[in-house]
Amino acid sequence: MGDIEAAALRDTRVQSLSSVSIAMTFDYRNPNTLWASVAVATLAKLGLKTAVVCPGSRSTPLTYALAMHPDIDAVPVLDERSAAFFALGCVKQQGQPVVLVCTSGTAGANFYPAVIEAYESQVPLLVFTADRPPELRDCGAGQAIDQQKLYGDFVVAYEELAVPVATESMLAYLRQRLVWAWRQMTAESGRGPIHFNCPFRDPLPPIPAAQPVSVQLDEADFLAGVQVAPARQPIMVSVPEVKAWEGCQRGLIIAGPAQPRRPADYVKAVATLSQHLGWPVLAEGLSPLRNYQNQFPSLVSTYDAVLRHPELAVTLQPEMVLQLGPLPISKVLRQWLGQFAHQRWVVSITGRDLDPTHGSVRSLQTSVMALAQAISHRAVQPPTPYVQMWQQAEQQVCAQRDHTFSQMEEPFEGKVAGLLAPWLPQETPVFIANSMPVRDVEYFWPPNDRHHQIYFSRGVNGIDGTLSTALGMVHDGRQGVLLTGDLALLHDTNGFLSAQHLRGHLTIVLLNNQGGGIFENLPIAQFEPPFEKFFAAPQKINFQRLCRVYDVEYTLINRWAELKRLVGKLPQYGIRLLEVRTDRRADAQRRRQVLQSWADSIHLST
Repeated sequence: MGDIEAAALRDTRVQSLSSVSIAMTFDYRNPNTLWASVAVATLAKLGLKTAVVCPGSRSTPLTYALAMHPDIDAVPVLDERSAAFFALGCVKQQGQPVVLVCTSGTAGANFYPAVIEAYESQVPLLVFTADRPPELRDCGAGQAIDQQKLYGDFVVAYEELAVPVATESMLAYLRQRLVWAWRQMTAESGRGPIHFNCPFRDPLPPIPAAQPVSVQLDEADFLAGVQVAPARQPIMVSVPEVKAWEGCQRGLIIAGPAQPRRPADYVKAVATLSQHLGWPVLAEGLSPLRNYQNQFPSLVSTYDAVLRHPELAVTLQPEMVLQLGPLPISKVLRQWLGQFAHQRWVVSITGRDLDPTHGSVRSLQTSVMALAQAISHRAVQPPTPYVQMWQQAEQQVCAQRDHTFSQMEEPFEGKVAGLLAPWLPQETPVFIANSMPVRDVEYFWPPNDRHHQIYFSRGVNGIDGTLSTALGMVHDGRQGVLLTGDLALLHDTNGFLSAQHLRGHLTIVLLNNQGGGIFENLPIAQFEPPFEKFFAAPQKINFQRLCRVYDVEYTLINRWAELKRLVGKLPQYGIRLLEVRTDRRADAQRRRQVLQSWADSIHLST
């Protein structure tokens, strides 16, 4: 379709919409166009705002319907793997489902890593894989594979839709399946991806069928009943469960990674738990809590360093632990939890097993907000000696951290993570890549009150799709930051292909240590060969030249003041890359030395 024809069709639709409150987008040219337009109109009525579409022939009906709908932002992405992670980033930012579309054959297989991440992270992604009709399968037809249950158990649900038929009853069936899928994906206890396999017969483009479509629908009436079911109320915690914590003087709240849609509400709920129980909160760097410091007098961010002090590790052992979501990344914390006998309750809306230590754990299938409501009737508790010990340790390590960084002139990955929080503009969305960046954020990201919104992909903790997910995070027009290592960025350079469609801005802070820095912390690093070649995976990419290929702004950071200036004010549009070159072996050693020296400096008053 040419630009003039597309513009004319849009103008026609705008005129037809003047007297109704919903987009009239049913296309009666052939059964496929009607089927796809009904599907897209239904999704738009449910609240779909964004669709990520990969080019291909068999998916033409869906692509056309999505591209032409006036209320849906259809984003074309060439590479399917990149597209799926871009969609993942859009979902993380929007907090509602995003549609992902591809053609038949191996295209859908390239969605697999992102689908797995979506499942493990409970991200509502609606995947449509186009397919040949049944009569063109297993007969040598091109671009046809077995797409049945392509993603196995890594979806909330799978279904193959019927081959499009232009009858009112079959279109009602299609509408009903999509409404069901939307409700299933967005239920608090069952969020995750859903896969629809979609067979299409010819004709695929929007051309009139040999036999005209006879059905005519009252479109407003047909979509009148399409609405999202009200959100289910979280399961409330019983009073006996809450009473079990009353009077405990050595209770501890551990807040793991969390990216709630409304971080301020989540923070308020955790603050309520802390204040009414009188328990300190150990807050992971990927939790919003560290960015709302003023609500937490008993917030502890330096627990990894504190627990490296052997005597303190014994002194600070708790009697009860309330774990909110997954455990923090810290291996030191996880080992410490496994050393002592205590009762632990794990709060998770999904009811999944979130205890890799296999300790004495009871599951509470509820939300943090519901739990806070259940305990809000209690009086605010004064700080106990146990809380005061944690507070003293936190204050001393934070002071050591500030002193260490103020004296450090040489590049250090940990200092980058430690200084982004105070340097970035308030409320900046920040995507943290896996491997060492998430660990440096846990070790060094300081408590602040700048309300940054932290995003991450910790479902399976891989480096897949890092750049694409971060681009999806800012596609709504915001200005954000990606903190990443070199291998994670190189693993997804096809993400740069999406730059031309980006509505916001992404600043990439690249920690280039020329390889896999995380492996320097593992025992295999002592074995050379084969460590350097097979584990560290050294690379010598010239990132300035790479940026030139994709027309990305590039700056090599040589001074801390230069980094501070550039991240202090983010551009409105486009992508830029700020490269900080570091030494992975030296940084691995410095990281261990710094954390241990901070632990050794703690002296609690008695």
